[in-house]
Amino acid sequence: MTRPDYDVLIVGAGFSGIFLLYQLRKLGYRCRVFEAAPELGGTWYWNAYPGARVDSDGEFYQLSIPEAWRDWNWSERFPGREELQAYFRHLDEVLHIKKDVVFAARVVAAQFNRETAQWTVETEHGESATSRFFLVCAGLSAKRYVPDFPGLESFRGAAYHSSAWPRDGVDVKGKNVAVIGTGSTGVQIIQEWAKEAATLTVFQRTPNVALPMRQKTWTAEDQARIRSSYPQIFRDREKTPFGILSQFVPKRMREMSPAERQALLESIWQAGGFCFIAGTYCDLILDRDANRVAYDFWAQKTRQRIVDARKRDLLAPRQPFHPIAAKRASLEQDYFEQFNRPNVDIVNLRDVHITEVRPTGIATSDGLFYSVDAIAIATGFDAVTGSITNMGLRNTDGKSLAEEWKDGVHTYLGMASHGYPNMFWVYGTHGPAGLSNGPTSIEIQGRWIVEMIQKIDRSGLSYVEPTTEAEQTWKELLHRITDMTLIPTVDSWYMGANIPGKKREPLNFPGGLVLYEEHCRQALEGWESFLTV
Repeated sequence: MTRPDYDVLIVGAGFSGIFLLYQLRKLGYRCRVFEAAPELGGTWYWNAYPGARVDSDGEFYQLSIPEAWRDWNWSERFPGREELQAYFRHLDEVLHIKKDVVFAARVVAAQFNRETAQWTVETEHGESATSRFFLVCAGLSAKRYVPDFPGLESFRGAAYHSSAWPRDGVDVKGKNVAVIGTGSTGVQIIQEWAKEAATLTVFQRTPNVALPMRQKTWTAEDQARIRSSYPQIFRDREKTPFGILSQFVPKRMREMSPAERQALLESIWQAGGFCFIAGTYCDLILDRDANRVAYDFWAQKTRQRIVDARKRDLLAPRQPFHPIAAKRASLEQDYFEQFNRPNVDIVNLRDVHITEVRPTGIATSDGLFYSVDAIAIATGFDAVTGSITNMGLRNTDGKSLAEEWKDGVHTYLGMASHGYPNMFWVYGTHGPAGLSNGPTSIEIQGRWIVEMIQKIDRSGLSYVEPTTEAEQTWKELLHRITDMTLIPTVDSWYMGANIPGKKREPLNFPGGLVLYEEHCRQALEGWESFLTV
């Protein structure tokens, strides 16, 4: 049998790919990474839009590898894109990542051959390589989504999706601009463009229940204190539901007096970040009444910041469009204050819709026309599944993963799928990715994959794949836990509902990282959930 080119082929050189490459290379495995971008960083290479910033605290949003954090300091609580890119350059300096990465190598086909027990992986430029193991580290948001706006191609100004932003930026000083979409990316762009453009028109469908970021700049003393705590931080973050150090209060909303609730909500509001979700009473996402108390608190705080009554009702309505946290929350710094500027207006896409993009602007169904010089298309991604179904994967019978998952996703542990032997993925479908801090869940999954590969080799096996029964059991558990929450009550990318024609179903494991890791540990104890060859 011909020896494969590599032991392990990895797709993606963001956090996941770098972690797995580092760990497997240490164990003596011959590894190669195919990366579509010309640099390291994954989403932090592609996120070049104005205001791009992570919404996890920097102390949690990094790898726990000692060489990586020992000589690294974040300058802010929530690092911006430039500092995140500097972090990935630092990772290369201390971990020597690039020597095993092929850049500008977008994977377009991959299939496992049972006879040779090897994967064959091809890139868009015709490069081909074989390996025993195939690890997909494409992340949540690699396949952008642009709605079918009639006439968009005729627009003569600058129009860019947030993930395809020009590397040298878009100059909007003194210009009329528009932002379509008010998710996390839209919020960040709006915060920047509102301060520079002559006029900014925001096209909003659903109000963003954005939470205060409470950004901080770290002094040298702060940095030394935080760095000395890293070993404990990295241990503790995995013992929490979301991979950050905030924990639910072990009380239900009804068990607390109104004064206790108010004090708790005020405290976590002032703490900033996702504390308002992750540090509140334990039934926030389980009980509508408990959720409504938190929403009303948010609305009261937020409405105080918006001067104009019409904008106030559009941005922070008294009646929620969805339960708080059932849809991905965003963090903001001064988002709501931007709508107090006379140059910023908002169009409610629940009352009207965009009928056409013309060469000089945007027309809506109420007969109005908005003349603009630049458009930011912040309409998100075919999230969670799109990254992996968009790279030409085929099962051993030749059927594409995209076709297999058309009528519903099936995985085991959110890391493997029947028909794809020796293939594992990180930070993707049916895992905790969309509901956790990235590096925390990445390291939990990454360690499991490394241990699984070692176990396969110790057992003298050629390959393994999950059974269909194991997949069904995992899916039933994921659905059962999700149905206990308020998440299914909302159309969001958590449920695949942001993409026309995509099956509406839960795509993330909502049981928290502790429970998730317990199931992963159990799966390593035997081969009951796998077919082995």
